[in-house]
Amino acid sequence: MKVLLGNKFFYHRGGAESVFFDTTDLLEKKGHKVISFSMKHPRNYPSPYEKYFISNVDYKQRGFKNRVNSSLKALYSFEAKTKIEELIKKEKPDIAHLHNTYHQISPSILHTLKKFNIPIVLTLHDYKMVCASYLMLCRGKVCEACRDGRYYSCFLKGCAANSGVKNLVNTIEMYLHHRVLNIYDLVDIFIAPSRFLKNKLEEMGFRKKIVFLPYLIKSDEISPEYNWTEKSIVYFGRLTNEKGLFTLLDAVKKIKGVTVKIIGEGPREEDIRTKLRIEKIWNVKLLGYKSGSELESEIKKSMFSILPAEYYDNSPRAIIESMAIGKPVVGSRIGGIPELIRDNETGLTFEPGNAKDLRAKIEYLVNNQDQIVKMGKNARSFVEKELNADKHYNRLMGIYNQAIGIRLQGKL
Repeated sequence: MKVLLGNKFFYHRGGAESVFFDTTDLLEKKGHKVISFSMKHPRNYPSPYEKYFISNVDYKQRGFKNRVNSSLKALYSFEAKTKIEELIKKEKPDIAHLHNTYHQISPSILHTLKKFNIPIVLTLHDYKMVCASYLMLCRGKVCEACRDGRYYSCFLKGCAANSGVKNLVNTIEMYLHHRVLNIYDLVDIFIAPSRFLKNKLEEMGFRKKIVFLPYLIKSDEISPEYNWTEKSIVYFGRLTNEKGLFTLLDAVKKIKGVTVKIIGEGPREEDIRTKLRIEKIWNVKLLGYKSGSELESEIKKSMFSILPAEYYDNSPRAIIESMAIGKPVVGSRIGGIPELIRDNETGLTFEPGNAKDLRAKIEYLVNNQDQIVKMGKNARSFVEKELNADKHYNRLMGIYNQAIGIRLQGKL
């Protein structure tokens, strides 16, 4: 089968890209031809299809003209539409599987895929189908104001950013795509990596075909480490408001004898450093951005991982990667997190934003280290059984065949 896989970034940037590249590897190993469609960027990996990639769209560019052009491309990119048509004519894919293509690529490509009668599957990595600001967050708090298509809430409340223009563009985008063009009606099947995401979209008024398919992880390529070489716990991910890092700092500042490693980068890094300095929190170390074997080594040296999210986190890769390494996770009881962390089995959950509860869960594991090993082994067993490549592949092929069947029925 020829599969056109689309994602706006063609380098490892976040969880969506990890899934995109894992899917590429899986399909190619099973004998399928993967045709990549993405955006040009200096950090991109080599691709035989890069001449079909759209030009780089940088939303941090200054100047009124640049911002207007970027906004128009987010609403409807004619360049993406032209480029993907050239790629389709050359490669003739059997199906298209899209990941994060919002904004930089835009859904204009759906019209072209429809024109050539190519079945379309779209994996959801966030709440963009129902929320103008992606994360169902407004000013640091969970927000469901866009329920049943009330997208104007984003502009009125200023959900997307401290920018009236960005909130206006995001609001216009939602009305254009979901009310005027109804462009996402062209997608045959949406994939939700967590049951929570599927249920929340349906609850918010999204009336499209959604199927549940959890992320895969290549655990056979990861050697587990159930013990540790340092008395430390680790957070790895973006340093942003919704990640709950200030709750984590409040929870651990009085815990003695344990080092907390924070790995990652993001807009709140300086604020975190300031809090550490002012409150004299000496047991927290900021290690900066790490990836690959360097990140894996830091996780293996630690006792367990922490994920203190304070928003509807979908299906965090940080949890899945930690569990594959054999580490239990202490995570907040929100979004799709409890689907991965089974209390007292693969980790512990706590009330989001509750530093006292988080501290209690950390201290429990630190004082009951036999439970760390036990939960770590359970966590590894869980990903081997539920998130393995073969199981994912069989489910994915079933979804592809459903999408092809839907498109064939439409031709009759």
